[in-house]
Amino acid sequence: MKSLDAVRWNSDGLVPVIAQDAADGRVLMLAWMNREALQKTLDGGEAVYWSRSRNRLWHKGESSGNTQRVVDVALDCDGDTILLQVEQRGGVACHTGRRSCFYQHWVEGEWQTGEPVVKDPSLLYGGEADE
Repeated sequence: MKSLDAVRWNSDGLVPVIAQDAADGRVLMLAWMNREALQKTLDGGEAVYWSRSRNRLWHKGESSGNTQRVVDVALDCDGDTILLQVEQRGGVACHTGRRSCFYQHWVEGEWQTGEPVVKDPSLLYGGEADE
């Protein structure tokens, strides 16, 4: 398992990627990578994903400045999911301006927001949301 061939890409040539804060273990986001995005991530040391909505490579933080420096890359036992341990620069991983994309919690039969906005998204993206 010395190459990217060990990754089990889905029928679209993608693999799900979990980004986790290397310092405290908080899950920050889930995104997708194709082979090129993974290679760029490995080569450059910052997270590069495949944007399904834009249909192009997406360097995390390209518009917001909130990049992810990669500390470790792990492949799960089935070879079909990647875990990135990252240093989240700027403190915001979510396009809503929150630290994590997982801020809505199921409480008493409904989804409730459990995390405040850290940075106003309109100030981060100038009108274009970073995925």
